[in-house]
Amino acid sequence: MDHPRTRTSHPSRAAGSGGRPPAHGASASGASAARSATVPSDGPPVDTATVYRTRAHRGGHPAHPGTLLSRIVHPSARLTGFGTGVVITSITLAGGAIDSWLFNGPGVFFGLVFVAASIAGALWVRRYDLAAAPVSAPIAFALALVFTGDSGSGGIVGHLMGTVTGLATHTVWLYAGTILAAVVAVVRKFAGRPPPR
Repeated sequence: MDHPRTRTSHPSRAAGSGGRPPAHGASASGASAARSATVPSDGPPVDTATVYRTRAHRGGHPAHPGTLLSRIVHPSARLTGFGTGVVITSITLAGGAIDSWLFNGPGVFFGLVFVAASIAGALWVRRYDLAAAPVSAPIAFALALVFTGDSGSGGIVGHLMGTVTGLATHTVWLYAGTILAAVVAVVRKFAGRPPPR
């Protein structure tokens, strides 16, 4: 009595050319891991590389001149009263030294640097120490003339006379820097007050 023949599928044919059956669990877990890495749970797929390139490209643009001016006028950190005096004095001394080195004495360049330093000090000082800017400006001006002014005929007396002469001849710059620093301080003081009810 003949028995019916049953066809059996060979593992090599089912697996393909590799001779091994496909690892369904491994492929499924790998696919799910890839989907979870690229597809957020609550939204559409996000190409992280594209987002990164876009952010890097935006960060490479130079800042707008208006933004730079706003950062200069409104810095993130403010100076104390003592720090304002140090900044105004340092900038004024540097301007006087450069002017003396180039033109043998403080002149127009020194005056412009002093005015700019006075305004910067009034802009950068914190609101609690606004009075420090107009007070520090004449002190910085006098110290800069003492160290960089004309020494006259030499000696202590000559240097003192040269400082007095410099104060007399550069009075316009002294008043200009001090008054502008006071104006900026007053504007900042009243601009920071809340409006009346």
